[in-house]
Order: sequence, then structure tokens, then C-alpha cells
Amino acid sequence: MADDAFGPASDASREARVVAIIPDGNGRWAESRGLPVAEGHREGTRALRRTVEAAISLGVRALAVYAFSTENWARPVSEVEDLMTIFEETIERELPDLAEQGVRTRFIGRRDRVPADLRALMERLEAATADRDRLDLWIAFDYGGRDELVAAARRLVEEGLAPEDIDESALTARLYAPSLDPVDLLIRTSGEVRVSNFVLWEAAYAELVFTDTLWPDFGEADLRAALEEFARRQRRFGGRA
Repeated sequence: MADDAFGPASDASREARVVAIIPDGNGRWAESRGLPVAEGHREGTRALRRTVEAAISLGVRALAVYAFSTENWARPVSEVEDLMTIFEETIERELPDLAEQGVRTRFIGRRDRVPADLRALMERLEAATADRDRLDLWIAFDYGGRDELVAAARRLVEEGLAPEDIDESALTARLYAPSLDPVDLLIRTSGEVRVSNFVLWEAAYAELVFTDTLWPDFGEADLRAALEEFARRQRRFGGRA
């Protein structure tokens, strides 16, 4: 059988089914055009929709996107307020259309600091898309990888697990999203080369791809290129070829 664009068609290990993205560069995109930072974030929501649709067509089964980190609260108050407004707009205007294409949306991260109106929107969208099964979209909001691990460890203690009962499965079951499978491919845009506290547990053996493309300019061609790069790599998971 001939090889396809993502490697040998018979070798499923060369296909990145679970992809995580750190969408960086909204501010620089806006600055380069003389626009307010908020306009860069709004353009980033369009890139999100475009990328989710591309992921569907390229065979990705789950896509996790870093929308707002636990550290982002430290940004200027006006920017945080704009981000909350833009996130509400995204839930109301962009994500319902994706649901019609079979996208199930779920949010991972803390909920106690999210404004009540926004939290209600998140919960309604999760309920409305619970039966969609074409692609799982995980949106990390008020999320931090270390925070997630601390919360999971706290739950282990609160539930009184004995030390001998604590293993990887026990901790995984207490993460924010236990049903999020291990990440195959982690992409970061804008030329930065760090993981910034994103899916630290889930991406333990992920392949990393960094692209200079700013997030608002990211689209199907960029995602395809990252998937093709993934297909060229040999994953060993600590073993030898």
C-alpha cells in the first residue's frame, strides 16, 4: 500500500490523533498592524474555528487549545476584561457552528474564578454538545499544568487513598479531564519554544512542533505541516528503535 501524506497508511502510530496547541502571537499580530491587542485576540478566535475545521478534515480526533492560563490573570485588568468578553462572544458565535459539524466542546481548568455569566455559557455549551462525536475540542481556560497536578494530588489525599493505591491511573482519574487521551502532538505558534505549563502530564511523550506563524494567521496549511512533521518522526517512549 502506498504511503499517504502522513506516512504509511497502515501505520496508525504515525497519525497524530490527539493534538494540543498553544496559540501564541495575538498581541504581536495586532501590534504589527497598529491595532489594539483585543483585535488580535478576536482574530485569534477566527483562527480557532479555522483550525478546528481543518482538524476535522485531517483526521484529528481530539484537539486541546490553551485559551487562558492561570498566569494570565496577571495581565492588565483591561486586557483580562476584553478576553472575558471575547471568550463569551466565541462561545455564542463560533462554537455553536462547530457543534453542527460534530464538535463536542469541553472546558478544562478551574471554574471558581470564572465570571458567573461566562461559566453558565460554558456549562450550557458542554451540555448542548455532549452527544457530538466527530471531534473532541478541549478548551483550557483558567488552566495550568502544575495547578492541575496539585488539584489531583489534593483529591488523592481528600479521598484517603493509601500510598500503595496511588499510581499513574489513580492520578490520571483525578485530573481536570480524565478522558483526554495522552497528547500525540503539541504545537506552539509565534516562534516561542516553551510549553508554558500546558498539559504537562498529558503531553509527557508528545512530539513538539514550533512554528513561527502567529496564531491569527494559523490555518489548515500550518496544521497539515505539523502533522506531516509528526509522521516523519519515530516515537520510542523511552525505548529503542
